Parts: sequence; structure tokens; C-alpha cells
Amino acid sequence: MRSMNDFGNDLYTGKVSFPFVGRRRLWFLIAAILVIGSALVPVFRPIQFSIEFTGGSQFTVNDVASPDQLRATDAVQSVVPDAATRVTTVGDDSLRIQTDQLGELETREVTSALVEAFNVPDDSVSSSFIGPSWGESVTRQSLWGLAIFLVLTFLILALYFRTWKMSVAAMIGLVDVLVVTVGVYALFGFEISPAAVIGFLTILSYSLYDTTVVFDKIRENTFEDGEKSGRTFGESVNLAVNQTLVRSINTTVVAVLPTGAILFIGALWLGAQTLTDISLSIFVGTIVAAYSTLFVAAPLYSLLRENESDLKARDQRVIEARSAAVAAV
Repeated sequence: MRSMNDFGNDLYTGKVSFPFVGRRRLWFLIAAILVIGSALVPVFRPIQFSIEFTGGSQFTVNDVASPDQLRATDAVQSVVPDAATRVTTVGDDSLRIQTDQLGELETREVTSALVEAFNVPDDSVSSSFIGPSWGESVTRQSLWGLAIFLVLTFLILALYFRTWKMSVAAMIGLVDVLVVTVGVYALFGFEISPAAVIGFLTILSYSLYDTTVVFDKIRENTFEDGEKSGRTFGESVNLAVNQTLVRSINTTVVAVLPTGAILFIGALWLGAQTLTDISLSIFVGTIVAAYSTLFVAAPLYSLLRENESDLKARDQRVIEARSAAVAAV
């Protein structure tokens, strides 16, 4: 049975090669379907934003003997039947209940209903209000943060790799990661909260790191390509992706395992739902980032460069020399 080291050595030497560049039309088609599908999901199932973005009322119930989320929902809806309610367990004995914006009278009645439902003192239930203007400010700042991140990323990559085409390929890969991750949130009805936004920026950073490592190897391979090279530009790019494949897989697995443990064990099994937002975005985004780097960003960079006149001419000479060598045998 072959070991992972043998497999990695075969990938590095080119003895084993996956056609990341050669079958890029298929990968681009799959990526396009995922992106378009993710972009269309909010049309049929609108993105759910947390109270920090939309504004609303929030109640906290402390010193609860049995933090039953369904009981909290029933208490709120006994006062406001059509209220959209989100209940989160905080620690072992507290609940956080978020609802649509309620009036002053409704707020007092909901507070009383929660006191009665959980049989706690009046001072164990607190309420707060988040206005829509504050939510708009959070939304605006989040969008500005994302825009600044993308612009700085483009400029830094262009300077580091000394070509804007690598920046374009990397940026398209980042947008691909973001759109698909947000699409997953919308599809499954998860709320986008400030913690989720932090998670989105984290996975964009991870995707950027993964792409930079792969592109560094691409630059090394293509820089070495001269007139005596027996590889075309696309083959050199494909070799670089294969040479970094095991590293990408290992890095992704190492990143996904602890995040998955937080998400599935901590959040879903033990009920620590305050961890769900950020762990879910990182878990989904890490997997999407790994696929995007290998199947979108690297093949796209090859496509952007292959039509350059000097590279096209050199590739043609490589192919002709290869054909002549075969004919001579």
C-alpha cells in the first residue's frame, strides 16, 4: 500500500498528475454553477440578518433552572403571536431572546411573560433595544471593511507577484469563496451576524494564504521555464498545483477538524450556540477556499497568461520539439 509520502513525491515529480489546468473548462463550469446557484438562493430564500443588522428587541433571562428555548419562544409569542423569535442558550443558566422591534407596552408584557414562564425574579429578565440606525451603521462598516480588505489584497498581490493577472485570478477566487459561503448561509436559513462577518474575513484570509502558497510555486516553476524547458506554461502551472496539493489538503484538514469540532460538538450537540455563527462560516469557507484555489484561481491564472505572444510562441516551440522527438523514435 502506497504511503502519503510516496504519493506526495509522485505529485512533486510529475509522475502522478491531476489535470487542474487541462480540464479547467469542467472546473470553471462547476464553479460557475455553484456561484450562480449561490447568488440565486437569496431570491427564493432571503438572507437572514441578525438583530445587530436589522434592529429589534432583545431579552436576557438569567438564573434559569432549565433553559428551555421552546418555552421562551412560547412566552414571547403569547404576547406577540407573529413575532420572529430567535432564542440562544448562553452558558448553563441563561437565555437570550431576540425579536422584531417591539413597542414599550409589548416589551413590558414580554418581560412579564418570561418572568412567569421561567419562574424567576423580575430583575433576572432584562431588555434592550437596537435601533435600525445602529444596524445600518454596522452594515455599512462591515461592507467598508470587506471592500478595503479586497482592495488592499489586490494591490499587495500585484506588488508581491509583479503581475496584475495573478491578483485578478486570486481576487476572483476570493469572491467565489465569499459568494458560495453566503449562499450556503441563505440556503440553510442561518443568520448573518457580526460574528459571521468576522468568520467571512477569516476564511478570506485563509483563502488568500492558500492561494499565495500555490502561486509562489507557480511563479517558481514558470520563472525557471526557458527555451530548454520541456513544459508548456500550462503544464508548469499544473505541476505547481500538484506539487502543493498535499500541503493544501493537509492545511485544509488541520483547519477544518477543530472548527468542525466547535461547530458540531460545541454548538449543535452541547448547545453552545454563541459559537455557531463564526464556526459555521469558517468551516464552510475553509472547504470552499481549498477548492477555489486549486480548481479556479490557478487554472484561471494559466488561462490569463497563455495567450501572451511570447508564451504562446514558446509553448508552440515546446510542442513542436516534443512532436519531433516522438517522430524521431
